[in-house]
Amino acid sequence: MIFLTEQPVQQTGAKKISDDNLLAAISYISLISVVVLLTKKDSEYVRFHAKQGTVLFIVEVIWSVILFPFMWMPFLGSWLINLGWLVFIIASAVGFIKAYSGEKYRMPAVADFADKINV
Repeated sequence: MIFLTEQPVQQTGAKKISDDNLLAAISYISLISVVVLLTKKDSEYVRFHAKQGTVLFIVEVIWSVILFPFMWMPFLGSWLINLGWLVFIIASAVGFIKAYSGEKYRMPAVADFADKINV
């Protein structure tokens, strides 16, 4: 009788993605940033990205509230809302990729406000 066993595949040269990288990356997804910020206090790297994600989330909410009255304007309202969401999606995607790859990237303007969060 022949038994087949799987041999573990060793990754050479590949960078291992840690749980901290994954948590830091998902902290750029909307309200999840606040949850990560409040629950993961033992990792400075995760807190750094969660603070930036939280600032981005707060700005998204403020943007939505300010532009809510303009959504009824046919051209101007939809253009402003879509432009804002495009900026937020790009910023979140850049933050997600940088955090997942292990880079401590300071987003322009966002990082300055994130530094002021003391949790």
